[in-house]
Amino acid sequence: MADENTPTPVPPAALKAAAGFVRAHGKPSRAVVEPIGRVGARVVLVGKDGAMGDVIVPSAETGDALVEKVRDLEPAEWNRETVSGTKIGSAHRAKMAARGRG
Repeated sequence: MADENTPTPVPPAALKAAAGFVRAHGKPSRAVVEPIGRVGARVVLVGKDGAMGDVIVPSAETGDALVEKVRDLEPAEWNRETVSGTKIGSAHRAKMAARGRG
């Protein structure tokens, strides 16, 4: 087990992707870290412009460390403010609706 004072390593590709998202979609951007089982965690990114993206990391702790390391990326939860800040287009809505049909 790692020492409490040892920073959690973050994959360079995840840092690059998250920082690129912030540059492309505005400051500040938000990040919601969601555990996804054995795979690790999904860091859902919400840009100032409402765009959404994500980065998969090995653990929720890695996701939290990613959010800390990326300038202008703020930790968030799925609350009213975060949800209302998203802009989901009609094409994405239709795609998600089709997945629910048998």
